[in-house]
Amino acid sequence: MAIHKKTHPTIDPDQGSTPAPLIAIASVIVSMALIAIGNGLMFAYIPVRLGVEGFDPVWAGLIVTGLSAGGLAGCILTGPLVRRVGHARAFMVLSALIALSNAAIGAGPHPLLWIVARALYGFAICGLFIVAQSWLNDALPNAVRGRVMAVFYVAYIAGLGVGYATLAVIDIHTAAASLIGIAFTALSILPVGMTRLAQPPAPQAASVALRQAWRISPVGVAGMLAVGGLSMIISGFAPIHATAKGYSQADVALLLSAMPVGTLILQIPLGWLSDRTDRRYVLAGAAALAVVASVLAIAFDGGALMVLVVIYLIWDGAAESIYALSSAHAADRARKDELLALSSSMLFAWSLAGFIVPGIVTALSAVFGTATFIYVGIVIASVFCLFVLWRVIAAGRVPAAATGSFAPMSAQAPLPVELAFAPDEVVRHRGD
Repeated sequence: MAIHKKTHPTIDPDQGSTPAPLIAIASVIVSMALIAIGNGLMFAYIPVRLGVEGFDPVWAGLIVTGLSAGGLAGCILTGPLVRRVGHARAFMVLSALIALSNAAIGAGPHPLLWIVARALYGFAICGLFIVAQSWLNDALPNAVRGRVMAVFYVAYIAGLGVGYATLAVIDIHTAAASLIGIAFTALSILPVGMTRLAQPPAPQAASVALRQAWRISPVGVAGMLAVGGLSMIISGFAPIHATAKGYSQADVALLLSAMPVGTLILQIPLGWLSDRTDRRYVLAGAAALAVVASVLAIAFDGGALMVLVVIYLIWDGAAESIYALSSAHAADRARKDELLALSSSMLFAWSLAGFIVPGIVTALSAVFGTATFIYVGIVIASVFCLFVLWRVIAAGRVPAAATGSFAPMSAQAPLPVELAFAPDEVVRHRGD
């Protein structure tokens, strides 16, 4: 593995460079929140429209798999794009690709075209998060980075919720969803296009090194693999299954818009607890909670809508929390010079699982029905929970003082591959 250091002007590592204006930093956050509204709407619209048109649910599953494949390509190709044109232009190029994807969806329910369109979307949205997060990490001093990034994640999650809820008020038989998605994507370009936020130097180049990441933190890598699969099947297949079970367009919108609330409710207390004890115990608890919620999803499948809303809220919140906890756990065990390669490898693991697991669920759903994703979710969460507990026994308990600071994250917002001005912390406990 080769890492090429990025040179900055001489600065105080605890203070960062000259503080960027708040309005300039907010421009990136606002842009991503606007994109999230359109993205949430399209996530909800596609399976419902296919169901209304009478297409087999397998098509919707293939579209989810195509999206994940595009995201995997985005992890690999975004770095060269940013090195070629810079952060601001890359952001606008990727936003244009999302608008193009939404336009293709608006052409009508053509599943093959939609698979290609969502693969393009997956590539673009993964690239946008890499660009936005690395840009913010470069601009922010250490003293406020955690708080600003928390606002970034919460703003995006809130935007998704608004987009999900918008499904309830549109005519599903028209291109309204696509037009709204295009409009919000176009609006998102304006704040970045007008920002005065300084662009970072060309990003560092680092190879994906899963073996090294596993050596640093097996639990962290396993967590990313687990949540990559869980996040994609919950967000991707829940609307497919709900539509197949006969729930209305408004019901699906309510179910999806409630799910991000679970992330906001559960992440803060779980993160607070993980800062005060061994994060592995909290990770195991989050995985166990995901198992319980998914079992309840089977028990009450097809039942009262509000009961399912609460169950899916808890299930999605517990699963999403694994993402932030795994990221923090791995960072606790990495040296500063390992953070870049670690972030790249963790993102690749998350994307790889997000591609493979939906493909498996799609294939199994053709035989066992649309509820298959719930059973696959039980298996993933159970295996991860048992693995974490085994690592605790095998590696011993890490003192609470060895942990760093937790920041809320979402598996819908991938890890940055470039971490500028990371804290000067030495490796404390490795291989757990």
